[in-house]
Amino acid sequence: MAFQKQTVRDRSWSGVKTLVRCDFNVPLENGVITDDRRITEALPTIRFLLENGASVILCSHLGRPKGVTPEFSLAPVAARLTELLGMPVPLLLDCVGPEVAAACAALEPGQVVLLENVRFHAEEEKNDPAFAASLASLAQAYVNDAFGTAHRAHASTEGVAHLLPAVAGFLIEKELAYLGKALTDPARPFVAILGGAKVKDKIAVIDSLLPKVDHLIIGGGMAFTFIKAAGGQIGGSLLDETNLAYAADLLKNHGEKLLLPTDVVIASEVSPTASTSVVPSGEIPEGMLGLDIGPVSIARFGEVVRAAHTIVWNGPMGVFEMGPFEAGTRGVAQALADAEGTTIVGGGDSAAAIDKFGFSDDVSHVSTGGGASLEFLEGKVLPGIAALLDK
Repeated sequence: MAFQKQTVRDRSWSGVKTLVRCDFNVPLENGVITDDRRITEALPTIRFLLENGASVILCSHLGRPKGVTPEFSLAPVAARLTELLGMPVPLLLDCVGPEVAAACAALEPGQVVLLENVRFHAEEEKNDPAFAASLASLAQAYVNDAFGTAHRAHASTEGVAHLLPAVAGFLIEKELAYLGKALTDPARPFVAILGGAKVKDKIAVIDSLLPKVDHLIIGGGMAFTFIKAAGGQIGGSLLDETNLAYAADLLKNHGEKLLLPTDVVIASEVSPTASTSVVPSGEIPEGMLGLDIGPVSIARFGEVVRAAHTIVWNGPMGVFEMGPFEAGTRGVAQALADAEGTTIVGGGDSAAAIDKFGFSDDVSHVSTGGGASLEFLEGKVLPGIAALLDK
């Protein structure tokens, strides 16, 4: 599936004031950025525009502030961009208003500024037309490169795109090239690995992927609903009771495609110092919790993953943040790193895990958008992309 939207390559940028929506929603600890992947992923688009004579006005959200909240200022992002681009990236004190308009009007070709957090205004998430118009008035063209928020119809992701000539940046193009090919024309065998806590969060993606994949591996907390539906004893493990019938139905009609853990790591509490044991997945004693997949399952899942030619992974296999329960997620990450095929990690916790275990550079693509990649895999239209100009 060729990318059907115009990209920055399809227009001339010389002397064009350009509003670029990035996803600079980076993790911060005490004002220090702990992972700058989302910033570095935006650099190819920013550099391309600057080199081609645009004056660039960057905008983004950060966190979920209620009104103007200093700890959600984009100041650390402006400082990091200044380092990475090797040129000043001033942070304006707001994203709309007369002072902002004047600063943007004064921008010369090849210069760049960053607007303050768009979510300091409640109108951003309401996709308020007047707020979108204020943002649009700063520029002559719009580039969306914020895949992580493409599933949100907000003023800076969707509203603005109807008011200015709007095209995609390189990151959105790359995200959709990988995810789109997996959904429409995967090299086979095609394997999807789904983890995470709740079945209900993944029903739409299971329904979308099942007809397309050769194998669907299910791990994490959601596996216990399937194990219970198959007649297993799951002790005090996570159970999505409302979707037991759904799980039973899948096992009955698609059992040959589904791979569930056959052994699990159990403990009496979720704690980094918990003492653990390994039991068959359907034989968890009362009062014990299944918190990771076991060694037999790691080996079996790994074998299937290494033999695949397209692999999509979304969701960890256990409570990987804690030492006693990290082996399953690490094992899957290792198998993806070893696989010869196209390996796509769907953002969120999976991206954090592959990063933690040091395999980010050994997979084909790590998505910058957890929610957006999930909705795309569900087959949903992403409003921030739908609003861009067609080729």
